[in-house]
Amino acid sequence: MTGALRGVVALDGPSGTGKTTVARKLAQRLGAGYLDTGAMYRMVTLAVLRAGVDPADAVAVAGLADRTDFGIGTSPDRLEIRLAGEDVAADIRGPEVTKAVSPVSAVPHVRELLVARQRRIIDDVVEHRGGIVVEGRDIGTVVAPDSPLKVYLTASADVRASRRSTQDSAAGRKSSVADALASVERRDHLDSTRTASPLRPADDAVHVDTSELSIDQVIVALSELASHRGLLAGCNAEVAR
Repeated sequence: MTGALRGVVALDGPSGTGKTTVARKLAQRLGAGYLDTGAMYRMVTLAVLRAGVDPADAVAVAGLADRTDFGIGTSPDRLEIRLAGEDVAADIRGPEVTKAVSPVSAVPHVRELLVARQRRIIDDVVEHRGGIVVEGRDIGTVVAPDSPLKVYLTASADVRASRRSTQDSAAGRKSSVADALASVERRDHLDSTRTASPLRPADDAVHVDTSELSIDQVIVALSELASHRGLLAGCNAEVAR
C-alpha cells in the first residue's frame, strides 16, 4: 500500500511535460501537500498586466510585486488561487499571462520575494502535514535544494506543444499546435537563459522523459522513487500499482 509522504519532492521541468497534473495527483496519492510555484509567478504577472505595467520594466514590476496581495492553497484536492481575494485560477492561464510571465519571473526581486514565501509555505506544510510535492522551474536548484527527491520532467518539444494545444482547446482558449510550439520554444529559451534562477535540472535530479508515458505511469514511477528513498511512512513494500 502507498504510504504517506514525509519530506519534500521537488518537481522541475519546462511547460508541457505534464508537471502540474503529475505533481497534484502525486500529492493526492501520497497524502501530501501541493504547491504550484508557477501559479505564484503567474499571479504577479496578472497583477502587472491589470495595473498596466510593462512586464519588461523591472523596477516597476518589482515595486508592484511588493504590493501584490495573493493567496495560494496547498491542498491538492481543492486548489485556491486568489489575487486580492478574487479567484483567478482561470485568468492566470490565459495567453496574455503566458506570454508575459517569463520577463516578470526573470526580475531578481520578484524571485527573491516569491522564493522566500515558497520556503515558508513548504516549512509550514511539512511541519503540519508531513510532506509536500512542490513543482516549478527552480525547486531542486534554488527553492528546496536539500530535498531528498528531485525530479526533472522532460518531453520532446513537439509532444509538449501538442499537449499544450490540447489543454488550451479544452479550456476554451484558441490554440494550434504550431502556435503552441512557438510558445513552448520561446518560453524554454527565456527561462533557461535568464540570469536569476535559470531553468535547469539539479545535479542530483532524476530525469524522467514523459514523451511516451501516461500521467498514471509517471505517477507510479515517482511513487516508486519516493518509496526507494524511504520517504513514504508506513510503506515498506513495493509501491502498489
